[in-house]
Amino acid sequence: MRAYLDFEKPVAELEAKVEELRTLGQRDGGIAIGDDLTRLEVKAAKALADLYAALTPWQKTLVARHQDRPHFHDYIRELIEDFTPLAGDRKFAEDEAIVAGFGRLGGRPICLIGQEKGSDTDGRLRHNFGMARPEGYRKATRLMELADRFNLPVVSLVDTAGAFPGIDAEERGQAEAIARSTDACLGLGTANVAVIVGEGGSGGAVAIATCNRVLMLEHSIYTVASPEASASILWRDSKRREDAAVAMKITAQDLLRFGIIDQIISEPVGGAHRAPLDAIRATGRAISAAIAEFDGRSPDEVRAARADKFLAIGRKI
Repeated sequence: MRAYLDFEKPVAELEAKVEELRTLGQRDGGIAIGDDLTRLEVKAAKALADLYAALTPWQKTLVARHQDRPHFHDYIRELIEDFTPLAGDRKFAEDEAIVAGFGRLGGRPICLIGQEKGSDTDGRLRHNFGMARPEGYRKATRLMELADRFNLPVVSLVDTAGAFPGIDAEERGQAEAIARSTDACLGLGTANVAVIVGEGGSGGAVAIATCNRVLMLEHSIYTVASPEASASILWRDSKRREDAAVAMKITAQDLLRFGIIDQIISEPVGGAHRAPLDAIRATGRAISAAIAEFDGRSPDEVRAARADKFLAIGRKI
């Protein structure tokens, strides 16, 4: 069964009626309901399109967190050929919150790095809900350096509420690991492209998203802190999360206007969770086009273009 968000209740009711009419029509001796079904389907589709055309920042946050939204392994399965994951940071341990390896996108060899939240209870626990510890970011750094050595572009798929805030992570140098991963992104002589496919939270996202091109799915979010955390900090009331979501300008549309991201990837009507394959394929096409922009450029030119991009942020406002 489809999982509906609270604000989708009107659409859920219409689609439930559509399914009820379909069931009636399929029964032996069922009544003729063709015209009624068509009218109701059109009404439900219009209600869905109208709703998603005017989502608030908080509603986009809920969509970005939807349990059925495509995850990192879904993108690998549909887009990447011959994917070979590499594990461990060669310093402490393997962190499954970040999955990384090498494969081919449309025949082009690439390095792929991303957060995996998990699709069920066991997966979420194993991947720590996509919240990486220091060893996850050190693994990412190791693979970026390897990709640079072999002149391979790096693709990052970002989907995390943020880096893991536990005491053990702090004891092992969480901030330093994030900083070094960010520095590795900036120092690459090969093109790198990041896509915010769900949540892009804080330094946990920036650590693998400091790239030549930063793309966002239409209903994803990219933020310095979650709306709940920001509301708690600003107003000491997490219930003001909707106010925080509006104030922080976390949507793809706002971030494109500010020059923080470079492109918005359109999602199917109703969000990527309604038509995952369509969303994944559109993302693959956008990534390939972004990488191709840097074909023929020297390592120094790639680094300079990346530096100019980030130094320009804030100057267009």
